[in-house]
Amino acid sequence: MRHLSYLAVLAGCLVAAVWLEPVLRVNVLRRWRRLLLTLLPVAAVFIAWDLAAIAAGHWDFDPAQITGVLLPGGVPLDEALFFVVVPICAVLGFEAVRAVLAPPGSTDPRWRLGDEPDAEP
Repeated sequence: MRHLSYLAVLAGCLVAAVWLEPVLRVNVLRRWRRLLLTLLPVAAVFIAWDLAAIAAGHWDFDPAQITGVLLPGGVPLDEALFFVVVPICAVLGFEAVRAVLAPPGSTDPRWRLGDEPDAEP
């Protein structure tokens, strides 16, 4: 069971953050194209970083705590999922703060990004 440790932590992160989507109506998952444009560059950079560190012998993973599924180059699937799950949780958290501090119709410019449904073009 220890080989699922990394995945269990990622699942815990998702459980802790995904409730924000329906409760605060942050619409992060609904805007999936925007989310992908946010996630893909982050994941690509950090997976490349992991690949370089693994190849140089500076980085490795405890085989007892990962699933053992390795992507090309030796990056564990668990690690690649980390670079997707953690940014999703961060975006959900940020959008939840925005939803609470600057609800729709708010005129507070500090929290408006210009992509709100009621934003002026």
